[in-house]
Amino acid sequence: MLIVGLTGGIASGKSTVSHLLSETHKVPLIDLDTLARAVVEPGTPALKAIVKHFGDKILKEDGTLDRPALGRIVFNDAEQRKVLNRITHSAVRKRMAWTILLLWIKGTKVVVVDAPLLVEAGLWAYCGEIVVVWCSPQDQLNRMLSRDGATGLTEEDARARLASQLPLEDKLPYADVILDNSSALASSDPSAPGSSSDPPTSPAGKAARSSDALRAQVAELVQRWKSNTSSLGGWCMWLLEWVIPPFGLAAGFLAVMKRREAIAHKRLNAEAAKKARGKAQALEGQGTETKKTA
Repeated sequence: MLIVGLTGGIASGKSTVSHLLSETHKVPLIDLDTLARAVVEPGTPALKAIVKHFGDKILKEDGTLDRPALGRIVFNDAEQRKVLNRITHSAVRKRMAWTILLLWIKGTKVVVVDAPLLVEAGLWAYCGEIVVVWCSPQDQLNRMLSRDGATGLTEEDARARLASQLPLEDKLPYADVILDNSSALASSDPSAPGSSSDPPTSPAGKAARSSDALRAQVAELVQRWKSNTSSLGGWCMWLLEWVIPPFGLAAGFLAVMKRREAIAHKRLNAEAAKKARGKAQALEGQGTETKKTA
């Protein structure tokens, strides 16, 4: 069974991709946000541990978790966020493992794990393929303010939430597939057809083209999964893994080792590229200052 890890960032479009996969293409999907809510329901060990650390102030009157109150604490405090993650990640992993096991028993060939913290929590190591939904930080900020500004979200709050997450750029070295959901993609071809009746250059028109482009990328991805699993080689591999579980475990272990090496190499390249950009910007800044003083 191919376990696909789907991740992204706030307002990157990951939820849209998740919806397309599960609703449009009927791909089995495990939403770790849903599991994360389940493991902190009243009476669960995880919620008791959270209350013990953060106090009763993060509970509503009915005893359920007050997520906004907890969010205000952890979004602005990295150490508190680490404590929360330690409490919840273990419980979520167990739920995820049981869900995957049940799908495997049913003979499922592809399952997608939708996990915002796929990289941060180390869950990428359990996946045979990783998909990152990408857009620029400015796109994320603009979308957050457009989506949640009416509910009182300020630009300062939005920037704090973005800062609380691993930048999308740092997730790219883990990706086997990058789904581009940037506004630049929508504005690169104003004449491209879209599903909206709004003018092509209007914000709504650009959003429609961006959505269409993302939809096409998802459809292509799903088609590749279907082709791979329905081919003779893919079908035989799935059958071997299903009939002989130790074979599947061994294949998975080897894949994880190979992935670790590949990711380490890509991270080194990404760091080198980031340093090179920093040096180039510094030199450009020095050149500008020299011209001003000349």
